[in-house]
Amino acid sequence: MIRRILQDRLGNLLRTRPAVVLIGPRQVGKTTLALEVAEDLPSIYLDLENQLDLLKVADIHAFQQENQDKLIILDEVQHTPELFKSIRGIIDQQRRSGKKHGLFLFLGSASLDLLQQSGESLAGRVSYLELTGVNALEYDGQDHSALNELWVRGGFPESLLAETDKDSLGWRRDFIRTYLERDIPQLGPRIPAQTLLRFWTMLAHQQGGTFNASAIGANLEMSSVSIARYLDLMCDLLLVRRLQPWFSNVGKRLVKTPKVYVRDSGILHSLLNIPSFNELLSHPVLGGSWEGFVIENLLSILDGKATAYYYRTSAGAEIDLLLEFSGSEKWAIEIKRSSAPSVSKGFYNACEDIQPAQAFVVYAGSDEFPLGKGGARAISLPLLMKKLAEKT
Repeated sequence: MIRRILQDRLGNLLRTRPAVVLIGPRQVGKTTLALEVAEDLPSIYLDLENQLDLLKVADIHAFQQENQDKLIILDEVQHTPELFKSIRGIIDQQRRSGKKHGLFLFLGSASLDLLQQSGESLAGRVSYLELTGVNALEYDGQDHSALNELWVRGGFPESLLAETDKDSLGWRRDFIRTYLERDIPQLGPRIPAQTLLRFWTMLAHQQGGTFNASAIGANLEMSSVSIARYLDLMCDLLLVRRLQPWFSNVGKRLVKTPKVYVRDSGILHSLLNIPSFNELLSHPVLGGSWEGFVIENLLSILDGKATAYYYRTSAGAEIDLLLEFSGSEKWAIEIKRSSAPSVSKGFYNACEDIQPAQAFVVYAGSDEFPLGKGGARAISLPLLMKKLAEKT
């Protein structure tokens, strides 16, 4: 069993907040984490995709009265938005009677629907957490073989802990098929599974590239409006990340198109039919895969305490990941797969534009050391994650 970094934070929130929303894609471990935390609290778990459990909450007021001494865990609650108005009244009533924490834990796998539904009815009463895939600190990233295994298989626990690479790849292929054929059609108008698979695969081939809806639409014989809608859907399902460009009045011509990444490296490799580490090393997506893997691991530590961007000018100055903390403090991060990293002129030029407080080059080694005279430091992924954890 892998202990998740979010476990202590979730437990603390449940002891101080009346309701907590835990979001993340399917199979990422939300239910397992919720049940582990609930071992220390009287609780009851309901899966709202189960018809029997749905009947139990048909009268949520009566159900809560029957279980008022327990934390009520509601899984896949985005499918029953009508519950939120009733739950708001329950929370307010319990607050007036003196109970101000540990009433409800909501689990959901679609960010936009869940956040909108709970946000409209539970404003000021709910805290949000996002559970990402297993990250490098949780999976002993100091060990190079473990880090490479995590990179190849991705952070979904069942894929990561499979006995063989073949079993892992098989699980990921089933996961993709289930999302396309069952989960996505539940969210609205039916989108042909084969079309969405082609779109998802195109994003994988362009991992880390700027998003061009017109070009993808031409390949799929669809309008750019429909392609943009597909991207919104994949981002809402927490399967794709849209990294926005940073721009300000710096006197430069800046690229203002978002970069797009398949969030889980294992899903990326499955879409591209990359079964093993050796196959990955010889694939053209190597650099983009490593870049996306590093970004997801770093952002899994931040817990929303910094905003992530990239920076690029038309002249070639570029920062792969720009983190902006409160007080406008910025960290510039370059990402290199090489075990002997060097800093490009474009990164130095970008740092001159941005003037970050810290500049790092994440590379495939394990040490930390200065690079040249520009102030940048080479650093391993786990070490930078630890710095971010201390920072936030």
